[in-house]
Amino acid sequence: MTEQHEAPSGVSGRALQKDIPQATVARLATYLRVLAMLADDGVAIVSSEELAVAAGVNSAKLRKDLSFLGPNGVRGVGYDVAKLRTRIEDVLGLSQGHRVVLVGAGNLGRALVGYGGFRRRGFTVVGMFDSHPEVIGISVAGLVVRDVADLAPAIDALKPTIAVITVPDDAAQDVCDQLVASGLQSILSFAPCELTAPETVEVRRVDLAVELQMLSFETARNAPPLPEVAHAVSGRIAHRAPAHTAAGHPALKHSTTSHSATEPSSKGSVVTP
Repeated sequence: MTEQHEAPSGVSGRALQKDIPQATVARLATYLRVLAMLADDGVAIVSSEELAVAAGVNSAKLRKDLSFLGPNGVRGVGYDVAKLRTRIEDVLGLSQGHRVVLVGAGNLGRALVGYGGFRRRGFTVVGMFDSHPEVIGISVAGLVVRDVADLAPAIDALKPTIAVITVPDDAAQDVCDQLVASGLQSILSFAPCELTAPETVEVRRVDLAVELQMLSFETARNAPPLPEVAHAVSGRIAHRAPAHTAAGHPALKHSTTSHSATEPSSKGSVVTP
């Protein structure tokens, strides 16, 4: 098999990163997860159709996404799992791995530090910090929780590339400011509030409550209507006045005005991506 996995004209993964759309980057991360599972199962070659099905996309979109990486597969043969995995890791900046510090040793923070999947994907938690006296000094997954007051000198010594914030809402901005002042340029926050940071700092926010609300919406939208609601709706439709008389009926005109006046306003609402 004679696959080529380098980018055209020797272009590095770092040079390609600026040209890859954000949506494609998200899917590349999914492809990488699937490739890792295939490698664990001893699979050496995978077709675009098989990889697309496993990743939940169509094969045309997958081939377009992978085209950003340069030549990868062989027509009629497929993709070399190990080589494609290495190529995606290079483009996603995972080749050298990342050192991560986490601020907030509560239940969520401890769960994240204890998750072994991060290390397998190139993320090593090298420091954990908190401000609560009862938490400082305890051991979590082999790491001793340190006082957040020592954050700046610790970051200078640990040389992390990514920071994770799992502190309460009212403390998140202060922690973010300390991380930025210490030189961190990539921050993942689990605090529900928006954080302010310089344009040179990338801050991504994970709001678990919003994700649950989105699932709630999908559940409600896909649920069958209650029998009494369906009966009431069908009854209103059956007794609805003809269209040519409704327009001139004073009572119906009033009803329409009242309904529009009570529609909820989107002003002041918060939408989280």
